[in-house]
Amino acid sequence: MHQAMRSGFDSLSLMKPVPYRAGLATTTSQLGNFRVSCLSRMKNCSSHALSFPEDRNKHLQFVCYAKEKKHMKEDLVKLVDGLEQDASSGNEPLYQQGDGNYVISKESPASNILEIDSVTGKEVRETGLRNTRRTKLVCTIGPACCSPVQLEMMADGGMNVARLNMCHGTKEWHAQVIENLRKLNAEKGYDITIMMDTEGSEVHMGDLSGETFKIEDGDRWIFTVRKFEGTLPAQTFHVNYEGFAEDVIIGDELVVDGGMVRFEVIEKIGPDVHCKCIDPGLLLPRANLTFWRAGKVIREGSSMLPTLSSKDWLDIDFGIEKKVDFIAISFVRTAEVVKHLKTYVAARSPQRTIGVIAKIESRESLKDLENIIRVSDGVVVGRSDLGAQIPLEQVPSVQQEVVHLCRQLNKAVIVASQLVESMIEYPTPTRAEVADVSELVREQVDALMLSGESAMGHFPGKALGVLRTVSLRMERWCREESVEKPRQLKQLANTLPSQISEEICNAATFMANKLQAEAIFVYTKGGDMPSLLSRNRPDCPIFAFTDSRDFRKILNMRWGVIPITLRFSEYTEENLENASTLLKKQGLMKAGDLIVAVSDLPPNHSNMLQSIQIRRVP
Repeated sequence: MHQAMRSGFDSLSLMKPVPYRAGLATTTSQLGNFRVSCLSRMKNCSSHALSFPEDRNKHLQFVCYAKEKKHMKEDLVKLVDGLEQDASSGNEPLYQQGDGNYVISKESPASNILEIDSVTGKEVRETGLRNTRRTKLVCTIGPACCSPVQLEMMADGGMNVARLNMCHGTKEWHAQVIENLRKLNAEKGYDITIMMDTEGSEVHMGDLSGETFKIEDGDRWIFTVRKFEGTLPAQTFHVNYEGFAEDVIIGDELVVDGGMVRFEVIEKIGPDVHCKCIDPGLLLPRANLTFWRAGKVIREGSSMLPTLSSKDWLDIDFGIEKKVDFIAISFVRTAEVVKHLKTYVAARSPQRTIGVIAKIESRESLKDLENIIRVSDGVVVGRSDLGAQIPLEQVPSVQQEVVHLCRQLNKAVIVASQLVESMIEYPTPTRAEVADVSELVREQVDALMLSGESAMGHFPGKALGVLRTVSLRMERWCREESVEKPRQLKQLANTLPSQISEEICNAATFMANKLQAEAIFVYTKGGDMPSLLSRNRPDCPIFAFTDSRDFRKILNMRWGVIPITLRFSEYTEENLENASTLLKKQGLMKAGDLIVAVSDLPPNHSNMLQSIQIRRVP
């Protein structure tokens, strides 16, 4: 093979073979799907030779002949190290080749190194980049949508995040759901993030043997702390709080599940509290209870319970073991409990990022609201439980305050509870529910969450479809009418590098909007740039390229961010060209599309750190 080239050259053996990976990069040689670029950039390398058998299904071999120079060897080592890292990230293992040549042992198509959620990709191809949905959708998984077929239906319907509520179901059941979700992600190309929700410090009823009850006006029921073997007596509910009978008095009101049903205490006999229904409704398993007296909530019950119980810590260990992406803390009271959990998770899972979400659903959390948001990775506004502890007319203003603070502090905000509550029983939502969802989309919250509608409703797929179609329509209307005015966002950074990144993201958003770019590209290994871009709510989608599948799941919670797994090159131009080429090949972009590109890759990895590039897709 090019024997003449051997004169004056020594063979540098690349000792370890790696799986054949398409898209290594750019300019020197392109045969089939295989590209080699680092070789052409080696110092003092005047020539090289590549050998490709006719049958590319067989092993591909190449031997590099180059001048025996120190710097050249270092560059070759960089190339090998980069390929080894790629192989160690989940591809087939390396093996030693006897003849010392560098052998590429497996061919894989170019699309394998660019991983994007298949449903998002389909939506982009059908509607165009600028019309893709920005609002993320969270679905609580329950009996109504837990089978593989049902989960696939929800994923196809636009579910970005699957929520597991540890208040319901066994660990075995949750483990099976997680396994089903992971299998769908692997086989169908979905990118579903998994969020686990702790039970928290709530006073709640028993599981009702998994049944629901229609409670009518005047019905009499007994609430008891006694534990029965087998089934409960007729018209009896179990309560998990031991001091329940002592805390309530005759005349108190028991508000169930944020007001779905309301009872009045009419008699107390030992551990049994006899009540009469004064507001009828549907009673669900493990519904939470709040106590009201003379128009004010009584907090003795929940204040006697820890924010994280012994059961919650066992559930958290379960979530870490199963590698969930987020853990949500219910009924957070202070920022300290969030910091405590983050420290614990970091110690138990040092190699993997797990986000911690704070649920704002109690009066106590409002006292330390800003600090709770600052230390969290995101926030859930639990309107149902919150509405059971503060006057109903205050819920909208509190919700708006939380949304505003999260935007200012660059935290993801999810609004939950009773979005389309009527769809638990009926196939269409009320007009008021549609208006509520539309207003949340107009406020540009990061995500909307279904609870009972998807977990145990009769129409989980239709409920999800309502959120998706309303989000798409409202987002488009806001862009067309320029309804949402740019917000004045305060500076977050307190160091010069962080300030530079923040200002670059602000400027990139301004330029993308002004130039009507099709997309913003951001290259990241785990930095803040994707979230800073999302914070600005640009008119175009944000393609966040990362080489970490774990971080990709974290980004999946952010408004307008389309996370994509891409193996990075050392060179800026190769990253840009690879992304554009592969997106174009998948039909997600076309030649001539205008993009704005930024990066927070480390300086020794890319020279794009402090720059904004504007270019058209070739």
